[in-house]
Amino acid sequence: MPKPNTSANAKVEPIPELEKRGRRVFTAQYKLSILQQADACQHGELGALLRREKLYSNQLQLWRREQAEHGLDGLQKSAPGPAAKKTAEQKRIELLEKEIQRLRKQLEVKDGCLMLQKKALDLLDLLEEHKS
Repeated sequence: MPKPNTSANAKVEPIPELEKRGRRVFTAQYKLSILQQADACQHGELGALLRREKLYSNQLQLWRREQAEHGLDGLQKSAPGPAAKKTAEQKRIELLEKEIQRLRKQLEVKDGCLMLQKKALDLLDLLEEHKS
């Protein structure tokens, strides 16, 4: 029995929407709404709310803490990870200062080589004067 032809004709087309999912971003109004719904839940209803909204309980804890510490402003979107210790300008200045130091060292080496060449030429001139 012959094998079915499954060579080059079988082409898989990727679906761009399913390729890479990014992080979900929640607005302050959405977070506040979910917190109000969670507070209104009776015993045992909170799990259903979290499953329906595809959330985790630690997200609710974090949102509650942010709201308690900073009010509604605490629920605004914040950048993930720790805050940068240096601004972009400070980083650029630091990078340029390192570059200056590297170039100064390079210049010192080149100046040293030139001085060595000058001394060698002076010695050769002295040797030729003594010979003549």
